[in-house]
Amino acid sequence: MRTTVAVGTLIMKNLIWENIFKKEAKEQSVSNVLGKNKIFNTLTKKELHFVEGLVHERHFRASEYIFRQGEVGFGMYIIAKGSVDITVLNSDLSADGLVTEKREILVTRLLKGDFFGELALIEENSRRSASCIAAEDTTLIGFFKPDLIAITQRNPSTGTKIVLRLAEVIGKRLKATTDKISQLRMEMKVLTDLQKSAQQNYDDDKSNY
Repeated sequence: MRTTVAVGTLIMKNLIWENIFKKEAKEQSVSNVLGKNKIFNTLTKKELHFVEGLVHERHFRASEYIFRQGEVGFGMYIIAKGSVDITVLNSDLSADGLVTEKREILVTRLLKGDFFGELALIEENSRRSASCIAAEDTTLIGFFKPDLIAITQRNPSTGTKIVLRLAEVIGKRLKATTDKISQLRMEMKVLTDLQKSAQQNYDDDKSNY
């Protein structure tokens, strides 16, 4: 009888410790994800623990949509596990200019540690400019506009840190986008000049015959 009680007590203790360790491992995982992210990496451990209580863990199966292009955006996501595809709709036009078909074009694949959707934290009535699809079973950490508002109201210094980093990240991404557009314009100009030169050479050769 004593043996049965002892075994039962041991099993109960093991279950308690297992649950504690599982909870601690989960919290540590979320804390690590936040602490490595550019928007939250200036926060103290205490501030990170505070933010942990506000963020949202979401699980998606492969091929499941996180959001679709044109939907209202509520916040950003950090990839804790897995990967996601960012796609945009491309419309095929007929000869008379009518849309005949819409196709999803892959823009990029984001991996563990990447984040996206941060513009929705600051834009009023933000709309998603692209769709996001889980490329595999994926876990995301969601940080939404109400969470940011709650932080700024309950802990203004922490909120200020996040807002400043958010502004820095968005500024860098906008600059990178502007630089890319400028590069594309230069490449288009070079192609246009080459086309004009080729056409001129063709016209000159044709006039010589």
